[in-house]
Amino acid sequence: MLDPFPAPPRALVKLVTPLAELLSLPTLPLHAHEILFAALSYQAIASFVSPAVSSRLFPRTYRALPYRTRVNWDVHVVSLVQSVLVNGLALWVIAMDDERRAMDWPARVWGYTGASGLVQGLAAGYFLWDLAITVRHVDIFGWGMLVHAICALCVFACGFRPFVNYYGPIFILYELSSPFLNIHWFFDKLGMTGSKPQLYNGIVLLATFFGCRIVWGTIQTSFVFWDVWRAVHHQLPSSPSPRSYAQSSTSLPANASVAATQEFDYGGDHAEIMRFAGPHVVPMWLAMMYLTANILLTSLNVYWFNKMVEAVRKRFRAPSAEQQQQNREKAGAAGQHQAEGETGTGHAQETTVNHTEDRHTIEVLSSTTAPLDEMLRDSTTENLYGSGSGSGSTATGTPSSTTTKRRHG
Repeated sequence: MLDPFPAPPRALVKLVTPLAELLSLPTLPLHAHEILFAALSYQAIASFVSPAVSSRLFPRTYRALPYRTRVNWDVHVVSLVQSVLVNGLALWVIAMDDERRAMDWPARVWGYTGASGLVQGLAAGYFLWDLAITVRHVDIFGWGMLVHAICALCVFACGFRPFVNYYGPIFILYELSSPFLNIHWFFDKLGMTGSKPQLYNGIVLLATFFGCRIVWGTIQTSFVFWDVWRAVHHQLPSSPSPRSYAQSSTSLPANASVAATQEFDYGGDHAEIMRFAGPHVVPMWLAMMYLTANILLTSLNVYWFNKMVEAVRKRFRAPSAEQQQQNREKAGAAGQHQAEGETGTGHAQETTVNHTEDRHTIEVLSSTTAPLDEMLRDSTTENLYGSGSGSGSTATGTPSSTTTKRRHG
């Protein structure tokens, strides 16, 4: 399937080609304009669209945000737009790209279609913007996130070799949980922590996280493992002819299996898919880097999903008798500071304690859903409920708490 995006300007292709040849990224010139378009669009959203729209929709909340929180608000808006856009595009490519659907395992490893390249181009543009915003605000996001942004951009750049271009739209679908994670963050900032809308959104967040990252992600990781393993163990000729290798077995290397000679037919459309393949060799460093990253991400997906479930259970679990007794003791101690004879002091203090603990549990949910999503995105340490103007409380007057906050899921 051809890239539906307009063709790149010739001047840009000429400018990017030397860099692409140096880095062995032959399809990069075809998508450089998409990378730049995405990066500049996301910057425009963060700098102009988000402040204008947010100030109009939530004037009191947005304008009262401290600088650090406002930066994160704008970045969450970009993350929300990007995740919806790239998920929709990936689903469309998976459904409509017939050439991609017909790929055999060599094509899945070395093949290329313009539509899959578009998905990778827009994703790379997002991570290029991510790198720029992290460099600009390294005091907010930290040096660790700067390293993460560099690594994410490099991994996506590998798709322009091309290498496992087929799996680009597949693994982008991890981002199906990101819109709901961003919405969860906005609920906190708008004083809706613990509300029914946040509960319903949290249920959808858990469902999409489990379905996309645990079930879908694990299955597709096993598929890419198998394809890369076969690519490492079946070394093919570097210049396939537009006919079956079974018809020219004398040209095969000595270590190629007989089964391999019967699988590859690069005639017709298949030859077009493999036109950027080059030497059919997967360097060991590339295979190990890609597979190790998949193992780590899959393991973290499982770990953080368990933390999310535990946070939800804690949020809605009835307090034990010991916890109730501790709450009563705290309320009684606080009541001693009130004027003698004031009615309902103990009850009011106990209600405040319980409300604060509920908010703390929701805060745990925010912090535990975040770390995995930040393996693909960046993070910062800030006041999760810091909607106020630096007084240590939110716009709704509830105590703020410091935690690690993420903006991408």
